[in-house]
Amino acid sequence: MRKSIASYLMLTVTICILLFVSFSSNEKIDLSKYSTSGLELNYTVSQDHSIKDNAVASIDLNKPISPILGKSFVGFKEALAFKESRGDYFTVNALGYLGKYQFGSETLKLIGVHNPSLFLKNPELQEKAFVANTSRNKWILRRDIKNFVGKKLNGILITESGILAAAHLAGAGSVKNYLRSYGIDNFEDSFGTTIEYYMKRFSGYDTSLIKANKKAKAI
Repeated sequence: MRKSIASYLMLTVTICILLFVSFSSNEKIDLSKYSTSGLELNYTVSQDHSIKDNAVASIDLNKPISPILGKSFVGFKEALAFKESRGDYFTVNALGYLGKYQFGSETLKLIGVHNPSLFLKNPELQEKAFVANTSRNKWILRRDIKNFVGKKLNGILITESGILAAAHLAGAGSVKNYLRSYGIDNFEDSFGTTIEYYMKRFSGYDTSLIKANKKAKAI
């Protein structure tokens, strides 16, 4: 019994001595020994696709990013191209109209393009052709643009972009007839699309970048 009491007393004294030494020590820890300098740290955490929220986020991240073109000139030509061909540079329709903007061979000749096969294979040339043709139409319709923009015909507000889109569809001459007849002579193409429809659908885009040019050429 006495041995047990002596043992407990010795253990207690030992613990007290150790505590006293640890608290009274003036030794400082050198933190520089634990510096991360020079180490390459990488905290990349892989995505856990088993978690529903992360799976939804993953789907959103994989969606294609489309720029917002709004009513800019690029928005105008891309909206028109989508209506014409769904933006396909290499398509030819049942009537032989070519490419992203569905040009006829006679219209192409007016802007200097005499090789339809080459034209169909060349997206850059198609973009130049669109600008050249639009510039030429703007020159032909310059007086009508001045006289009719801001007015309403058959309840449709006339805008420059609507006029130029309609000219792409039906030709500048047909647009002149429509405007100067105050909406009575409404041209309709082989698929039933009218000048009036294009006037409304492509209204209000910024086409100020297009300069009226009687001699505009794509080549």
